[in-house]
Amino acid sequence: MRIKVLSRLWFERLPSVDVRQLLQRLLCSLCLCLCVASPIAAIAKQIALPVEVIFIPKKILLGTLELETTVYKPPGPGPFPLVVINHGKASGPTGLQPRYTPGWAARYFIERGYVVFVPMRTGFSKSTGGYVGGGCNIESNGLVQAEDVAATITYAHTLSYVERTQTLVVGQSHGGWTTLAYGAAKPDPSVKGLVNFAGGLRQEDCIGWRLNLAKAAANYAQDTNLPSLWFYGDNDSYFTKEVYTEMFARYSKANPRAQLIAFGEFGQDSHRLFASKDGRAIWEPHLEKFMTTVGLPVKVVYPQYRPNP
Repeated sequence: MRIKVLSRLWFERLPSVDVRQLLQRLLCSLCLCLCVASPIAAIAKQIALPVEVIFIPKKILLGTLELETTVYKPPGPGPFPLVVINHGKASGPTGLQPRYTPGWAARYFIERGYVVFVPMRTGFSKSTGGYVGGGCNIESNGLVQAEDVAATITYAHTLSYVERTQTLVVGQSHGGWTTLAYGAAKPDPSVKGLVNFAGGLRQEDCIGWRLNLAKAAANYAQDTNLPSLWFYGDNDSYFTKEVYTEMFARYSKANPRAQLIAFGEFGQDSHRLFASKDGRAIWEPHLEKFMTTVGLPVKVVYPQYRPNP
């Protein structure tokens, strides 16, 4: 209001109408820039997560590989409970797949005082070594991928800011499959639960890949004692409702500690639920209940990292 009054008095003293109109336009432009700058600054502040990239050593028979890993760490010395988030597999050469940065999802855990490790598995992005696919043996594929999860947790536990008794393993798509496989591969005692977002591996070149996926899930379940939470939607571009229901049915028969959240449709592709800002409204209440059940903290301790509306 004060700016408007002063500007009106100033303009009334100007001799030229054209000059007054020009200055009015400039003032309006300035006000518009200030109005736009405020939300832009807020967004910039909102997405400024504490993040660094490290390379985790993974010992193999003939040497040591390095896993390119994104770390989201809350402020302070810790120690913080650990969350490992496992990425999916894009089409094309794995070495050309960019580093996975699930900022919107990681924000949920940062708010609650967790440190989040997001390792790129062997052969992906800048991680060294070659991707081991296992051909059409999808069960073997997952178990090989799970070795990188184990290496990540082992390394994380050497760091002073990581709590060594509370861990949650999460994965999306191929990372969800990796998460389920890790549960069957002698997981670290600190791991309290597994969270699978649209997990699996679509192998269209392999005969009977859907049935193979379901059978492999059942085999994982037989060797898994951990509880798991599964999220699948009905308009998933990778796994249809028939695929994920059969997979879950066989898994849960062998391990009743599995829970399926079939949330219906989401956007244009429910496969993208986990990484989407809007998807959090669907999975957050279920994940919070699951974490509480397995004894992991859910109290918000860093509210400044919560996404703006």
